Order: sequence, then C-alpha cells, then structure tokens
Amino acid sequence: MTTVIKIAVVALVLTVTGLQAQDFQGVATYKTHRAFDIKMDSTQMNSDMHKRMMEMMKKQFQKTFILTFNKEESLYKEDESLDKPQVAMGGNMDFVMVGGGGSDVYYKNTKDKRYTNQMDTFGKLFLVKDNIEDIEWKLESETKYIGEYQCFKATYTKMVEKPRIVINTDDEETEEDLDKEPEMEERIVTAWYTPQIPISNGPDDYQGLPGLILEVHDGKLTIICSRIVLNPEDKVEISEPEKGKEVTQAEYEKIMEKKAKEMQERFSPKRGRKDGESISITIGG
Repeated sequence: MTTVIKIAVVALVLTVTGLQAQDFQGVATYKTHRAFDIKMDSTQMNSDMHKRMMEMMKKQFQKTFILTFNKEESLYKEDESLDKPQVAMGGNMDFVMVGGGGSDVYYKNTKDKRYTNQMDTFGKLFLVKDNIEDIEWKLESETKYIGEYQCFKATYTKMVEKPRIVINTDDEETEEDLDKEPEMEERIVTAWYTPQIPISNGPDDYQGLPGLILEVHDGKLTIICSRIVLNPEDKVEISEPEKGKEVTQAEYEKIMEKKAKEMQERFSPKRGRKDGESISITIGG
C-alpha cells in the first residue's frame, strides 16, 4: 500500500477512535447474487421446463442476509427462508438442488480466530467448528463510497474448482466425467472495507481487513451491504449455535462428498432409470 493510502487509512481510523472506545455493536444487511447461465438444447428439456428451472434457480441465488456484530463476534444468517426447492420438474426429468437452508447460522469469533457454522443439510443438523484461516489480503489504492462510508479496496488470489455441468445419460463417457478430478483455476477476490467501522469482520467467511467489509466480488458471487445500523436501541444478542452434530470443516466436506455420490447413483440411468434423463449440475463461481 502506498504512503498516501496508509495516511488516508490512519486518518480515517483516528476519526473513529471514539467509536473504538465504545462497546459498540451493529446490524448490517447484505444482498447477495450469484450469476449463472445454463443452456439446454431441445433434446434435453422443453422451453417451459427450462424457464421454470431458471426462475427457481434465480430465486435460489438472490438472498438477503443479516450480519449482527460487535467488536469480536458476529452472526450471519439469511433474513428470509426460501421455499423448498422443487424436486420434480415434470415429464421424465428430475431436477435436484442442494444448498444451504434459511435456518443456517454462521458464528465467528475474530478474537479467538474460530467459527461455528450451524447447517441443516439433507434434513440433518450439523455444527461445523473450526479455525478461521488467515486471508492474505493485498490493500489496494482505490477508494469509493458505499452509502456514507468511505471504502478501500482489497484483493486476494485463491484456487477454485472450475464449474461443471454434466448431463447423465446412457453414454458411459459422460457418466465417467463425474468421477474425474475437478479442474482448478485461479481467481482474484475483491472486497471493499471501511475503517469507519473498525472491526475485522464481514459477511459470510470474509474477514481480516482493518474495517467492516461492505462489498465482495468472488467470481460470479456478489455481496453488497444495503443498510447499517450502529448501536441500535434494541441490544444485539450474539449467541454461538449449540445444536447439531459437531464436525470439523474437513469432516463435513467428506460427508457432503459421500452424499453427492449417493445422489449421483440414485439418478443414474445405470441403476435402472431408463425412462428418461437426469441432470446433475454443479455451479461454481
């Protein structure tokens, strides 16, 4: 970071020393959106079925979350629960979407560098507990305002799986594609944070900057803060989730991998589904 930017950040931090001295808390509202583009030809689904699927997925990927926070802790939770995804699309085609439910709660303790993620997955409640990994942020020189808050840009680079869309048919070669190791690609994540709210936190699993993160661009995922209330009249209650089967992040991922394979086998034509096709969609980004 250049000297000019360092001075600017220091100046902003100094202007909020009164806020730092308080035992302050707040509530931030975030809007999330994940872009997607799925093209199916007429042999795979008719136009009406495609339209219904796209509308359902669009709703699934546009959500509102609430981050309640103090100087050391936070809770991140979906504001409104979405309708349960439809399983049957009609005709001879099944469509299944698996994702986090509206009851999920993500607790972070930035002082102790740990988190607890309570998730309802496949009808079972999990309590994922693990350490917060440090993000190697690069502080950039760009600034902009988000509402009344002056924000600074930060970026970091990570490796992610390339998204895959696989059509399960009687074609053995296509079926084998699901078992291949996923291809990896490099991605630059961009965040905008404000030192005017001096906490090292943000939405979801983004944190580690000298100020609250108000905006994130991570591949096709966009998270933007639309409202902030500092020191609300009604005191914010932050309680770490306690219910669910306790597992580490690595253990949870192994469970999800096993479930994904079970679903793949369930909808595979090789297991007797000769009445049509099934679609397995993995959306990354």
